[in-house]
Amino acid sequence: MIKEKLGQIRRDLHRIPEIGFQEFKTQQYLLNVLSQFPNERIEIKTWKTGIFVLVNGINPTKTIGYRADIDGLPITEETDYDFQSEHPGYMHACGHDFHMTIALGILSHFVENPVDDHVLFLFQPAEEGPGGAEPMLNSEVAKDWKPDIVTALHISPELPVGTVATKPGLLFANTSELFIDLKGKGGHAAYPHTTNDMVVAACSLVTQLQTVVARNVDPLDSAVITIGKITGGTVQNIIAENARLEGTIRTLSVQSMDKVKERIEALVRGVEIGYSCKATIDYGSMYHQVFNEETLTMEFMEFISANTDFTVQECKEAMTGEDFGYMVEQIPGFMFWLGVDSSYGLHHAKLMPDEEAIHVAVELMSKYITFKATQK
Repeated sequence: MIKEKLGQIRRDLHRIPEIGFQEFKTQQYLLNVLSQFPNERIEIKTWKTGIFVLVNGINPTKTIGYRADIDGLPITEETDYDFQSEHPGYMHACGHDFHMTIALGILSHFVENPVDDHVLFLFQPAEEGPGGAEPMLNSEVAKDWKPDIVTALHISPELPVGTVATKPGLLFANTSELFIDLKGKGGHAAYPHTTNDMVVAACSLVTQLQTVVARNVDPLDSAVITIGKITGGTVQNIIAENARLEGTIRTLSVQSMDKVKERIEALVRGVEIGYSCKATIDYGSMYHQVFNEETLTMEFMEFISANTDFTVQECKEAMTGEDFGYMVEQIPGFMFWLGVDSSYGLHHAKLMPDEEAIHVAVELMSKYITFKATQK
């Protein structure tokens, strides 16, 4: 697929960001592009708002999987693009428009240049939440079309175009959302002794939560608890009957995630007693760590060094969450960072990745998958 065509696809997709499991326009756009390929070479099956595309191999002994996420974020765009989001309040601020375009470019290559093995493309919804990887992989379609290995990439605004970064083993953290609702007794601000103030309870709980990592997680491990939003009360002269804390938990080990949640629940029970209130905890979406299969990842890094002009470097693990972790939990595989050289980072309203990175990724992954398809 020519460079200009891929650029137009990326811009078209950038205009129509949609949140998880609501990617109806996005799915239809992808299906329209796929309909232009020779139907004797590919098979297409939909799952919810996602798509499976199988490029049939000539003499297959395995199936090589490539995943691209397709959803956007609830962020109001502030870029200088003349192709800004047409959906107010939503934006492809995590680069999934890039991810989809790259996948289509790789897919086009294998339609035109078939290899021995099957290549399966998974256009996955709801990566940003509530999570599409695990149910997609457990779907009826995936039972028939389950890859033997699986790969994926994520754009990296901090890295220059032409640079790839990854590492064997742990790449991204275990993550969990955190929602805590407190219900006490409201009343007039002049009579606090007749109430149970949930603003005070919420503030106390936030302070207590900051002790969990410092005093319950191994200093040689890593964990984060962030409360990013607090809501409570109605007006300035009424003591709040309800309060809500919204945040996130991130850990580098499953064991630490379990420990952190155990301590959060203990502190919340203490707040219930201390402030005579009722509390509920909801962990929302939870993502499994991305753990790169070590042999495959090292082979990939060595392949880049030996067979391309691109730069590959070993990175550190990150506290980033990615539901691709559920795929590599079941299937050997790996994820890597793709440099896109943007002044603004992921989930920023001014994220503007360099489109040249699309062609870097298409060239790289077309070569690598071809190489893997020669291995028996």
